Amino acid sequence: MGKQDIPTDRMTGALRRSSVKKNVAAIHVSGKLSLLQRKLSNVLLLNAYDALTTQPKHAIDARTLCTMIGYNSNDMETLKGALRGLAETVAEWDMLDEKGRQEWGVSALLSYAKLKGGICEYAYSPALAEKLHDPKVFALINLNIQRRFTSGHALSLYENCYRFVRTGSTGWWSLDLFRRLMGVDGSAYYETYKHLNAKIIKPAVAEVNKSSNILIEPEVRKMGRTVTEIRFRIKENPQLAMFDIDDDDGLRKGRVYAALLEMGVSDRLARQWISEHGEDYVAAKLAYLRAQDGVESPVRYLTAAIKGDYAEPKAAEPDPEVVAEAARRAEEGSRRAQAHEAEVDARLAERAVRAARLARVRDVALARNPTQRDSDRRLFLSQLSDPLDREEFARLGWASALNARAICAFWEDLVPGLFDDLAA
Repeated sequence: MGKQDIPTDRMTGALRRSSVKKNVAAIHVSGKLSLLQRKLSNVLLLNAYDALTTQPKHAIDARTLCTMIGYNSNDMETLKGALRGLAETVAEWDMLDEKGRQEWGVSALLSYAKLKGGICEYAYSPALAEKLHDPKVFALINLNIQRRFTSGHALSLYENCYRFVRTGSTGWWSLDLFRRLMGVDGSAYYETYKHLNAKIIKPAVAEVNKSSNILIEPEVRKMGRTVTEIRFRIKENPQLAMFDIDDDDGLRKGRVYAALLEMGVSDRLARQWISEHGEDYVAAKLAYLRAQDGVESPVRYLTAAIKGDYAEPKAAEPDPEVVAEAARRAEEGSRRAQAHEAEVDARLAERAVRAARLARVRDVALARNPTQRDSDRRLFLSQLSDPLDREEFARLGWASALNARAICAFWEDLVPGLFDDLAA
């Protein structure tokens, strides 16, 4: 299996994307998918996604398919076996529909697949295609990261954890559910937690932490001495965070940005300069720098030039000590700006998630009958002990920002999985 990035410059259409939208229902697949089958399923979905609900069947060049999954082989028999496995694997979903009604369904992952003339043709059942295409319930699975995995259990764990990266935790799973997610629910051997931990959990966690853009840590709950539940703490992996960047920013495509990087300026500092001063200003300082002779440290000199607005003929050769001090201050300011930016981004993300969850609560609450709505409010109000909290809820109801955390927890217990798609 190759681990190099997918050569997207040689791909066409949807295959040029680095990530596939993967429905939560599709991630929670019944059956025991091999590593090859799981990778294959993701690439087939990426290829078909734009036409999932408008075309009854889809096609992809077989060799392109092998390239996308990192399977550098002419062994079509293995590919046939993987496709056969997908056609024999059951996808099961259990979620709320657009009217708040519980919906359960089951379908084969592929309704059919065939290889002919070097082309792989395949189709999904109409019901599964609709669920796979649902834009409200999906996780983004990065295919370049997928190619790095060597274990199907590790890739499955990554898929099931990644959609919770913004919330920091998967929430508690029963061991029965976890075994099903890992595809080992039919094995008596893994009924024992000791075996499950040694053979599945520890190796999978190690590979996720080594190969992906997240770091995970398992935690367990016990009843007496018996482990009954497991969850995974999740945070971004700073070593592989680059995989999580969707570089559509036109700034990175400009000639000034490229010139700065070629000189040795960091990505973040280059973007900061261009954002703060504009491309024309930074380009002028680059030109000024190039007109100078004997500059020993171009980056430090450019930092001082941007900070001090050096320009011909106004500016004389700067004092080396001034240059050094300006560079030091610029770097210090950049660090402070980065920290502030990260803090602001985190707060905005938190607020966005909170607003989306409260909106979801409002919609679900309004869909219930008057008796249920009154009962819901009374029950929640009885759980609030602080007079200020009670007063605000009495005034604002489910839109109370002060009680947002308690409101979300209340409705998560009332309607399990209500916010799953908002955690992705």
